[in-house]
Amino acid sequence: MNRLAGETSPYLLQHKDNPVDWWPWSPEAFAEARRRDVPVLLSVGYAACHWCHVMAHESFEDPETAKLMNDLFVNVKVDREERPDVDAVYMEATQALTGHGGWPMTVLMTPDGDPFFCGTYFPPDDRHGMPSLRRVLRSIAEAWRNEHEQVVASAAEITRRLGERGPAAPGEAPPGTADLDLAVDALAASYDETYGGFGGAPKFPPSMCLEFLLRHHARAGDDRSLRMVDGTAEAMARGGIYDQLAGGFARYSVDARWVVPHFEKMLYDNALLLRVYTHLWRATGSPLARRVAVETAGFLLNDLRTDEGGFASALDADSEGEEGRYYVWTPAELVEVLGDEDGTWAAAVWGVTAAGTFEKGSSVLQLHHDPDDAQRYERVRATLLAARKQRVPPARDDKVVAAWNGLAIAALAEAGALLDRPDYVAAAERAADLMRDLHRDGDRLLRTSRHGRAGRNAGVLEDYGDLADGLLALYAVTGDAGRVREAAGLLDVVLDHFGAPDGGFYDTADDAEALVRRPQDPTDNATPSGSSAVAGALLSYAALTGSERHRAAAERALATVTPLVARHARFVGQAAAVAEALAAGPAEVAVVGDPADDATRALVRAALMATSPGAQVAFGPPGDTVPLLAGRPLVGGRAAAYVCRRFTCAAPVTTPEALRELVGGRPEQD
Repeated sequence: MNRLAGETSPYLLQHKDNPVDWWPWSPEAFAEARRRDVPVLLSVGYAACHWCHVMAHESFEDPETAKLMNDLFVNVKVDREERPDVDAVYMEATQALTGHGGWPMTVLMTPDGDPFFCGTYFPPDDRHGMPSLRRVLRSIAEAWRNEHEQVVASAAEITRRLGERGPAAPGEAPPGTADLDLAVDALAASYDETYGGFGGAPKFPPSMCLEFLLRHHARAGDDRSLRMVDGTAEAMARGGIYDQLAGGFARYSVDARWVVPHFEKMLYDNALLLRVYTHLWRATGSPLARRVAVETAGFLLNDLRTDEGGFASALDADSEGEEGRYYVWTPAELVEVLGDEDGTWAAAVWGVTAAGTFEKGSSVLQLHHDPDDAQRYERVRATLLAARKQRVPPARDDKVVAAWNGLAIAALAEAGALLDRPDYVAAAERAADLMRDLHRDGDRLLRTSRHGRAGRNAGVLEDYGDLADGLLALYAVTGDAGRVREAAGLLDVVLDHFGAPDGGFYDTADDAEALVRRPQDPTDNATPSGSSAVAGALLSYAALTGSERHRAAAERALATVTPLVARHARFVGQAAAVAEALAAGPAEVAVVGDPADDATRALVRAALMATSPGAQVAFGPPGDTVPLLAGRPLVGGRAAAYVCRRFTCAAPVTTPEALRELVGGRPEQD
């Protein structure tokens, strides 16, 4: 009996018709394993995972393999995006036992949850030095029968040793300016001068590191930092990792030149990169950065927005059973759609060759140089996009994840305000409303929803941190003080239920489901760590309210990664970015005046264009409820801006030019 039909996860629903008797992660599954005295087989993946699909088709849809699994194990299927805590605990075990990790992840464990065998993808037959899944299953079952006590004891020992592997000892203080300078040195040492990015293949968009470098440049005036951001941002935007027709970025590039991506498109990557390109445009006025920001925001709104106003998790890499099929072109296909003249021209513009850059002579579109004829380019591009929409599209994982929607809320709010796109701000507000109305269980967050139905899984630290940060960013562009109160409630839960003895935070609450260990990881992965996301939100909230409790908590959380910043900057980029805000104050910008007044709006615009790291903006009429605005009168009856750091303020100013002198930012051309 397969028990996945009632789940909200599209990944689990992909497996609801398998002949495998899947259970969702639940106490009942482990109770069944105890009753039968068999191991638990845990399979972890996610809906947009290519090799997860491959293993499902090869093994989980195969009746012979399914019978073996059903006879010998209790089989549990987990969506890593719904249960990042389960994924983190058993991925740590997988990496410890095998030296590598990835998805699909396959773990054999005792009915108490102690792992004793871990792996990733297993083929249906012995091949390329890998044992088949059936061979592995028979061997594990034999060991369970014949060496039961040794297996159970070994599993308990693995769990014990994993429990001893905590985060590195924290520093005595948050990263200081000397640490941040060394972090830039470390990034520069691994920077690819030819193709941008850091290190070699595969290359992932280094979103958090780029944000850190932008902030470092703004605070320290380090041109090297800006050069690394500019070089990486342009290389990605012109490469195959970027969708040259519809906007939006793929998950990563399999090569060092950003040519061939792994084609899945994730909400979190695109939200993070939307913010980076918006901030790069704010700092430099780059037309390329602005174009990519607009197109990426368009991808979020056109391809990932759900009927309820949230944002879906991902688009699959595959369509019609082939990875990348939806996105690639041959010269003949271009001619077929565009005719001989435009087709030949398009092939030259986007680097489509007879040899191809991908499989079967097809090419991933790249744009190494802007074409001379912009009007022709837009016409041809629109024609190709319309033709592409006639293809079978990749599947969409339409579950809504609180953390990633928080990232999208922040990015769309800022892009909307800075790029004069009120539709982006409206989309951010609607997503924030969905988080408030559907993703709450009392004062707690629920991690996911789908089709307007809330999932049952509790929010983890990143959900609280990213959503609180998004709400505070939304407040800064709308002046809606209700968003500050919502963020305050989330941060109260974090401070009351997620604190760790080292001054940082666990990734799960103290009353969450107990796993074999409580996960805690202050380093970034594909998304900012929960700890660094919370630290940023705490610091912003402290800037708005003057709360020493929140600021001190942010500093303690940052101190947990101080030993890592100088040597391992690529893995703590978000914490380094927050530390830049701390080093800069952060600037607290209070604009008082009638929000409908032109002079007030001009000051708010200048405040939002501030490049001072982590500058927090509050605006509203005198006497507004947000503490940063309290006691700030108009100046001579005119709108005024007060720039403070830790509530020590410079003299108020009444012009955008004077405000830019205090918080940075480039003059804008009319």
